[in-house]
Amino acid sequence: EPPAGGEEAAEHRALVLTGFGGYEKVKVQTRRGGGPRPGEVSVRVRACGLNFADLMARQGLYDRLPPPPVCPGMECAGTVRAVGDDVRDRQVGDKVMVLARSGLWQEVVNVPASQTFLLPEGMSFEEAAALLVNYITAYMILFDFGNLRPNQSVLIHMAAGGVGTAAIQLCKTVENVTIFGTASASKHDFLKESGVTHPIDYRTMDYAEEVRKVSPKGVDIVLDPLGGSDTSKAFNLLKPMGKLITYGVANLLTGQKKNLMAMAKTWWNQFSINALQLLHHNKAVCGYHLGYMDEEYELVGGVVAKLINLYSQGKIKPKIDSVWPFDQVADAMRQMQEKKNVGKVILVPEAPKEESKKEEN
Repeated sequence: EPPAGGEEAAEHRALVLTGFGGYEKVKVQTRRGGGPRPGEVSVRVRACGLNFADLMARQGLYDRLPPPPVCPGMECAGTVRAVGDDVRDRQVGDKVMVLARSGLWQEVVNVPASQTFLLPEGMSFEEAAALLVNYITAYMILFDFGNLRPNQSVLIHMAAGGVGTAAIQLCKTVENVTIFGTASASKHDFLKESGVTHPIDYRTMDYAEEVRKVSPKGVDIVLDPLGGSDTSKAFNLLKPMGKLITYGVANLLTGQKKNLMAMAKTWWNQFSINALQLLHHNKAVCGYHLGYMDEEYELVGGVVAKLINLYSQGKIKPKIDSVWPFDQVADAMRQMQEKKNVGKVILVPEAPKEESKKEEN
């Protein structure tokens, strides 16, 4: 369909995954976009979130990404620049955060209005781009599956990462929760300040032994983003009535490119249990994948409303590790894949200078 108005078909920059492999496979390209279709809004993007799933996608390991060439990105934040027909609850100028299966690492995106959420007072675009994927995941894992209650204990892996920092903050909204968090030693001061009771250096210690020294019976909830043999360790660490929630396979990411040995090892060690065995253990195993929730608008929308409420009360606040322009996307991915980040890695389009001046006036 022909774009409405000359401005609509303007060119914009996008990050495109050109094929599977190393960091260099994600390139800045120019795209031409039309206006929003009925039910959609067009958003000028100011910040995008980088997630573990995007790193998996680059290696061809993420099942919710269309085949390349494709624009990655599951979350972004920006300003509504046009609204399609039938959109009543959004208007031009609204500041929104967006959740999608992919396609958001661009200067301009057209998305269904139902996948946008209004920013609360005082939230920056960077914070908004850091909120949705990590906090929805942490919230649903801890409260919907984990049923976290006062005086319980939780083990959080990659505790200084995006989901980890979100989970720590959410644990702090419940009384007297004991938090075990794994991360490299250089991040332990940050973890202590954030509220982790027992930081554990997974590189030099067996984290299961460290947990048992403090809590011989184990813990009530384990968050497992690792997969492979770590899922078995997690199951064994659960107390009676404990819950294991597996939500990723970070163990597959050993380097820039897909590593077939690591994959074989991870699948070989993949935890497996049948219903009858579960019965004898009095434990729960849950699987969580936000990428398969894309039809669940009411469910996810309800969680976002709770998160925005917690933000407005000052109980949660996304921790930004670093902000990278689109043309440094390789460095941004490396920062996260080598686990150097403390908190969220953010990408920004960095519009040309004259345009940003125009918007300020």
